[in-house]
Amino acid sequence: MLSRPSDHAPRPLVGIALACSGYSLFAIQDAVVKWLVADYAVPQILFMRSIMIVVVAGIMVRRLQHPSILKSPHRKSLLLRAGLMLSAWMAYYSAARHLGLAEITTMYFSAPVMVVMLSILVLKEDVGLMRWLACLGGFAGVLLAANPAQAPSLVPAAMVIFAGFCWAWSTVLVRLVSRTESTLNQMMATSFLFVVACGVTLPWVWKTPDLFGWILMVGLGLVAAAGQYLLYEGFRHAPASTLAPMEYSGLVWAFLYGYLIWSEVPTLNVVAGAVLIVASSLALVWWERRQILTSRRLTA
Repeated sequence: MLSRPSDHAPRPLVGIALACSGYSLFAIQDAVVKWLVADYAVPQILFMRSIMIVVVAGIMVRRLQHPSILKSPHRKSLLLRAGLMLSAWMAYYSAARHLGLAEITTMYFSAPVMVVMLSILVLKEDVGLMRWLACLGGFAGVLLAANPAQAPSLVPAAMVIFAGFCWAWSTVLVRLVSRTESTLNQMMATSFLFVVACGVTLPWVWKTPDLFGWILMVGLGLVAAAGQYLLYEGFRHAPASTLAPMEYSGLVWAFLYGYLIWSEVPTLNVVAGAVLIVASSLALVWWERRQILTSRRLTA
C-alpha cells in the first residue's frame, strides 16, 4: 500500500510527480479559501476543511486497518507538526487581510529556501549545487512574477515570514516522520488538532453557510485531503530538499486558476516569472533523472 511506511529505495521522480500533483490541488484549495474568506471567518473555514479530512482519513484508516495513531512512536513530532501548520495557516490568512497578493506571495515563497536550509541542519541531507540552484531559481521567478510595488507593513509582513518558517519546519517533519509513519495517520493527527483548536472558536465566529457555501466547504475538505495525501506520499520517495523547489509550481497553477475563475490575465512579468519557475523545476527533474541513470550504470 502507498499509504503504509516502507523502506523502499528513494525514487525522486516519483516523489516530484506526486508533490507537483499535490501542489496543484493546494492551488485549488487556496482559490476556494479566497472565495470563502470574504464571507466566513478563517477558523470556521479551517474547521470545515479539517473535519472533512478527518472523516476521509478515518474511513481509510479503518478500512486498511492501520495501526492506531496513539501507538505511534512519533506522537510528539506529529503534534508539533500539527501545531506548526495551524500556526502557519492562521498567520498567513490573517496577514492576507492587510497585504496585497504580490507582497504576501513573495514573502511566503521564502519557505522552500528555508526547507533546503533545515534539511541540511535537521535531516543531514546532501543538498548539492543543483538543488540549491533550482530552489534559488524558483524564488527568483517568484520575485519576478509577484513584483511587489510597495514596502509592506511590518507586523503583517512578519506574520507571513513566520508562516513560511512554520511551513518549512512542518515540511521537514513530514520527511522525518514519513520514514516510519503512515500518510493517513499524519493526515489524521494534523487535521484532528485543527478541528479541536478551531472548534472552540465556533460559538463566536460561526456563520451558517448557504447551499453554495456548504458545497465550497465540503469541496475544500476533499481537495485538501487529496492534496495532502499526494504530497505526503511524495516525501516517501524524495528528499525534502529535492521537493522544496516543486512548491513553486503551485504559483503557476494559481495563475491558471485565477484566469479561469476570476478572468485575471497575467502580466508580462508574471509570465516571465512562471517560465523561470517551470524551468527551475524541469532542470531539477533532468538532474535527478541523470543522477539515477548514472547510479544504475555504476552498479550494473
